[in-house]
Amino acid sequence: MTHPADILLGAQGRTGVLPVCDHYSGVEARMRKSLALQEEMTQEFGTCVFDVTLDCEDGAPVGGEAEHAALVVSLALGAKPDARVAVRVHPVDHPAFESDIATIAGQAGQRLVHIMLPKVERVEDVERAARALDAAGARHLPLQGLIESPAAVHRAFDIAAHPRMQSLSFGLMDFVSAHGGAIPSEGMGVQGQFTHPLVVRAKLEISSACHAHGKVPAHGVVTEFKDKAAFRAAASRAANEFGYTRMWSIHPDQIRTIVEVFAPSESEIHKATQLLGAAQGAEWAPISFDGKLEDRASYRYYWQVLQRAHQTGRPLPAEARAWFDSARP
Repeated sequence: MTHPADILLGAQGRTGVLPVCDHYSGVEARMRKSLALQEEMTQEFGTCVFDVTLDCEDGAPVGGEAEHAALVVSLALGAKPDARVAVRVHPVDHPAFESDIATIAGQAGQRLVHIMLPKVERVEDVERAARALDAAGARHLPLQGLIESPAAVHRAFDIAAHPRMQSLSFGLMDFVSAHGGAIPSEGMGVQGQFTHPLVVRAKLEISSACHAHGKVPAHGVVTEFKDKAAFRAAASRAANEFGYTRMWSIHPDQIRTIVEVFAPSESEIHKATQLLGAAQGAEWAPISFDGKLEDRASYRYYWQVLQRAHQTGRPLPAEARAWFDSARP
C-alpha cells in the first residue's frame, strides 16, 4: 500500500519537519548544559524534541567574537553524532559576520543543522549569507532568519520565498523598540504581544509568509519563565491562534512546556490514526468517516498531526508507528 508521505504532498512537505522547540544559549556553561539536556531528553522521548542553537550574536563578548566562534566550533564538534546543533551568527552588517561563517560553517558545518541569521532586512541579506556559506564549503546548510523590524515584516513573503530559507522567527524586542515608543513596553510582555495590533499584525504576516512558501514559522522569545502558567498560555496562543509550529526557548524550564503545548492530544492522535488507516485502505479516495466526508485535504491535515506527534515523542498506536518505522521522509 502507498505510504502517506508519498501521497499527501503539500506546502509543508517541501522543507521537512523541524523539532517544535529551538533552545538558545550563549554562555559556555549554559551551552554545555543545553547539549547535555538535549541528549537526556532524546533518550527519554525516543526522538530529538528540541534544537540547541549556540548563540554568537548575544553570547560573544565585544572584542571576543573570534574566541567565541572557536568555542562554538569546539562544542559543535564535540556533540553527540545524533545531536541537533545550530548557531546564531552575527548580522550580515556586523564586522564579525564573515569570520563567523568562515570559522563556524567552515570547520563545523557538517555537524550543524542550520545557521540562524539575525536582523534579516531584505532578500539580499539572505543571498549574502548563502554565498558566504557556499564559500565556506557549507552549501548544504539551510538558513533560518530572524525578522526584527517593520521593513523586514513588509518583505517577509519575499524573504520566506528564498530557497535557502528554512524558517522565519519574529524578534519581538527589536521590533517594538524600532517603533520609537509608538508601541508601549507592554507590547513586549506575555499578554501585550498577543493583543497590540502592530505586534499581532507582524506575527501574522510572518506566520502567513512561512505557510505560503512551505517554511516553518517559529515564535520568538517569551521572557517569562518563572510564571509557568503565563508562559504556557503564551505558547498555546502562538500555536493555536497565530499559526506557529515552532517556538524559541531561552530557559531550560520552557522546553517541556513548548513540547507539550505544540504536541497533538491523545484524541487527535487516535483519530488521525484511524482516519488515515481507513483512507489508505481506500487508496486515498474520499471516504465517509464518523458521518463526515473526508478527502485528501483532511488526510493531509491528519498526517501532519501524526508527524507532529512523532517529532514530539508522543506515544503512537502500532498502526501509526509502522508508518514512521518504514524508510520514508
